[in-house]
Amino acid sequence: MSIQTPEETRVAARSSRAPGAPATSAPAAPAAPAAQPAHAAPAADRVGHVEQHGTEHVPASERHGRPSSLFWVWMSANVGYLYFVVGGVLMLLGLPLWEALAITVVGNLWWALVGWLAVSGPASGSPSVSIMRAMFGIRGNKVFGAGLGVLIGLFYEIINVAFATLGAIALLAQFGIGLPSGGEWVVLLVVGVLSFVIGVYGHATILALAPWFSAALAVVFVVLAVFVFGAADWTYEVAPMPVAEHWALVMLGFAIVASSPLSWGIGADYARYLPADVSKKAVAWYTALGGFVPAVLIGALGVIAGTAIDMTDPELTIGEIVPAWFTPIFLGMIVLSSITNNVLVAYSTGFYAQALAQRISRAATTIVTGIVATAAAGWVLFLSPSFLDALSASLELAVTVFGPLVSIYAIDIVLRRNRYDGAALDDTRPGGPFWYRGGVFLPGVVAMVAAITIAVLSANTTLYVGPISNALGGADLSAIVGPVLGAGIYAILWLTTSPYRDPAKRPGAASGSSVASASAEASAAIIETDAAASARTNGDPA
Repeated sequence: MSIQTPEETRVAARSSRAPGAPATSAPAAPAAPAAQPAHAAPAADRVGHVEQHGTEHVPASERHGRPSSLFWVWMSANVGYLYFVVGGVLMLLGLPLWEALAITVVGNLWWALVGWLAVSGPASGSPSVSIMRAMFGIRGNKVFGAGLGVLIGLFYEIINVAFATLGAIALLAQFGIGLPSGGEWVVLLVVGVLSFVIGVYGHATILALAPWFSAALAVVFVVLAVFVFGAADWTYEVAPMPVAEHWALVMLGFAIVASSPLSWGIGADYARYLPADVSKKAVAWYTALGGFVPAVLIGALGVIAGTAIDMTDPELTIGEIVPAWFTPIFLGMIVLSSITNNVLVAYSTGFYAQALAQRISRAATTIVTGIVATAAAGWVLFLSPSFLDALSASLELAVTVFGPLVSIYAIDIVLRRNRYDGAALDDTRPGGPFWYRGGVFLPGVVAMVAAITIAVLSANTTLYVGPISNALGGADLSAIVGPVLGAGIYAILWLTTSPYRDPAKRPGAASGSSVASASAEASAAIIETDAAASARTNGDPA
């Protein structure tokens, strides 16, 4: 199947209109649309076929699906070994059992924010990186949306491929299969292909496979839970410590747990195919619960396991509490969960990369970033293994970037009343609706720079301890101050600077004229979008 680039898609859309007809005009006598099942998938998004859409918005005629599918997508990516390790880290910090369990729950409440971001998908039909043009401007988004997204997405892809490869090599050893010289590179290549091929196929294939991945991984964790609970020390106690030191560890533990949900600023990517009139509550709840439920349950399992074994390296110590026959299954879970997590990471990193190179298709950018990540993982694993720990530790700082980004995104949805125009977001020309001034929207840029700076100064990671954290006895406030400052600064600047300081120019403001809708789904009420608000900003009639 051929893969259309966004430019080809836009050309095809223009050629389907009468010469000179504007993009928003409706035909004088529209033909009745062909009957189509409410949840039928369009040709551009079919299981087993490469998805044709990229960063451009999905037309209303191609919207389909149910919000419940989002639960399985997010669960498949989050039923993983990472949360088991994170739970163990809380115990290694020296926190009491019940306190560590409480932090696991509270830190993962940030999944509610991830769910809120997803509601912008059905509203616009666009992926998150395109929606971020509204927050940073066309040029600003290439740095603070797409640019940072590609960089950190590649880091996560490298880590996932590396750990899946290590798990696969250990699994082969369990079965007595020795690798010849260079055989480890073959394992890496297989893991790389499995990690990225599903992301290349895209949305429909991910949705179809997600329940199966979720079920397979969940079964392994249920069995693991039986062994963990059987070995748990429910009377586990820790040595008393000074109050200030204790609270510093509590905040550090919270930051570690919160870093996972705050790294998922891509909720719209998987919700954008849903019809625009779908329930926002359902979209938010299914997305949030898909991440929250496995994160809390598996994280709690890691906490409880920490009462029985040393969680410094659970791949080795897990054998103390599980029978020998379960060890290969445990290693297989590590491999599969790393790959399934990489499916979502690779899919969205492809969007980020396409936003930087719009003439290249999403499938092609997913392949390119996958090749880069796999090659980098091979270098890290086999040529410079000492760099793996440094790379993994550097990702602890990801929350200082994605925390402010996610919160700015969330408050922008509130400020705009979730009114995003997908067609306007596609317009990247100078003078377009989201060009603002010089292609940059200063409120978003200023809020990001300020919030990231303070968050970095407040962080406490393996490689770096910020001066604010150091002054507070090691307390890591980055997961709180970053998001709060980002949202607060952005909201203040959005309301007090051009163009939105004028209430009449804000999305949703009353317009002096009615706007005809060409969609059969349109309601009688006129919903003004940023495109109309931008027209008034430039002095044009709305």
